[in-house]
Amino acid sequence: MSAMRRLVLADGEGAAAVRLARRALEDALGPHPSRDLVRAVTEDPTIPVFGEKRGVFVTLKRFPDGALRGCIGYPLPLLPLRAALAGAAVSAAVDDFRFRPVHATDLSRLTIEVSVLTVPVPIRFTTPEEAVRAITVGRDGLIVEGLGSSGLLLPQVAPEEGWTSEQFLNGTCEKAGLPPRSWQDPRVSVRRFEAEIFHELSPGGDIVRVDPAATARSTTGGGPSARRT
Repeated sequence: MSAMRRLVLADGEGAAAVRLARRALEDALGPHPSRDLVRAVTEDPTIPVFGEKRGVFVTLKRFPDGALRGCIGYPLPLLPLRAALAGAAVSAAVDDFRFRPVHATDLSRLTIEVSVLTVPVPIRFTTPEEAVRAITVGRDGLIVEGLGSSGLLLPQVAPEEGWTSEQFLNGTCEKAGLPPRSWQDPRVSVRRFEAEIFHELSPGGDIVRVDPAATARSTTGGGPSARRT
């Protein structure tokens, strides 16, 4: 396990996080939206990690084709996980400008994926080769920031796209609206993070842990897929 990781979620905790995100969507999008979203989605107060501040992203995917339907989150641990999950889930449904807002009737056709993040750490390098070597596809997510812009891609993205580490760096720059090789500009910073990922196999169904590294090991080609946050 990487020294960067600070928290390991048990499978039951990860499943509870996904259920909490779905409950938040049901409460926010239903006929009687909750006025107190965090209170409405309280999921087993005996799970200590839900009270800890954590970065988190919630990804919504269309079922069964897996097309992206929304992805928003908090890169930094600014909120307790319970509140961050609720806020990210609802924002992914209604605030992702790339897609039309999700309605309550859509929920039965969407699966939910939750990514709980470690704290991002800087990648320090003096040559492009050092930066490339510092990144492990399937383990790391990236944040690129500078020149008035920023972009983030989760660890799942590079394996799904069949990218190398260098392509991942370039892709994160493009996500930020920057030229692909902007990560080599000294005015641009690069940070990496890890994530524990859990998703539903079907809408409201069984929840499993996702291992992007396994996808990376099995990827031999690079067919493009729907790019996620």
